Amino acid sequence: MDQDPETLEPFPVDRDGRKLRQSDEDEDHGKLGCCDKFQRTVSRWMLPEKSRNTYLSRANCCPPPIFIILISIAELAVFIYYAVWKPQKQWITLDQGIWTSPLTYKPELREEAWRFISYMFVHAGVEHIVGNLFMQLLLGIPLELVHKGFEVGMVYLAGVLAGSLASSIFDPLSALVGASGGVYALLGGYFMNAVVNFREMIPLLGVLRILAILVIVGTDFGFAFYRRFYTDEQGMRVSFVAHFGGIAAGMTIGYVFFSDYNEKLLKDPRFWICIVGFVVFLLFAVLFNIFLSPAP
Repeated sequence: MDQDPETLEPFPVDRDGRKLRQSDEDEDHGKLGCCDKFQRTVSRWMLPEKSRNTYLSRANCCPPPIFIILISIAELAVFIYYAVWKPQKQWITLDQGIWTSPLTYKPELREEAWRFISYMFVHAGVEHIVGNLFMQLLLGIPLELVHKGFEVGMVYLAGVLAGSLASSIFDPLSALVGASGGVYALLGGYFMNAVVNFREMIPLLGVLRILAILVIVGTDFGFAFYRRFYTDEQGMRVSFVAHFGGIAAGMTIGYVFFSDYNEKLLKDPRFWICIVGFVVFLLFAVLFNIFLSPAP
């Protein structure tokens, strides 16, 4: 015997008679796992609305954001080595150990080219390493989940290299330690992404993101100026110019990598403008250090 249609439980329809989809909230709590929920949150923070569906259809927590995690572990390991197994054996402010390190950038040893990159592994104290690790993990993990580890790695390393090269030109007599160039490259790329896609992202959170970046950058620059002009660790002046170089790299190369998700970069003229500009800067910095630098 057929059941009376009037006794059946109604299903939700719109005014045209089409069945409504389950709400995002119900879907989140009913069907999505923890990884999927996390990916959805990341997409709202990192991507404009038009790119979120493409990202979510491909998103997977495996593999994890391996580049930023590995580079953070390496930096922490080097810090622990110099804090525990070197003569000072203390954690607050490292001294002789890092200044004699083969990793530290020192102007008189700039012919050892690896120092232009390796200085990122050496940090001057607990507040230095904690600040850099916190920021690069906070930004790097979501960025690497959305973008490829290769892209995040290239932006990070471009910031590190731009930081040391800028320091060698504009502050040529100062030493350099810390991963601030790479951290600022991630900050610069994310800042440009938040500004360019402001209308397509959550407006209130967009304002908060931009303000948070400005506060963080302003505070960190203040400490960097203080360390440069008002402290003198073992007679070595620590440059702050790497911050400028890193953020410049992030606002150019990072902007291209992070602002257009799912786009073919090789067909984007902005990509080639940024790459050519970076190469020209690199060549100029190399020639400056060979022929014009006042450093010994």
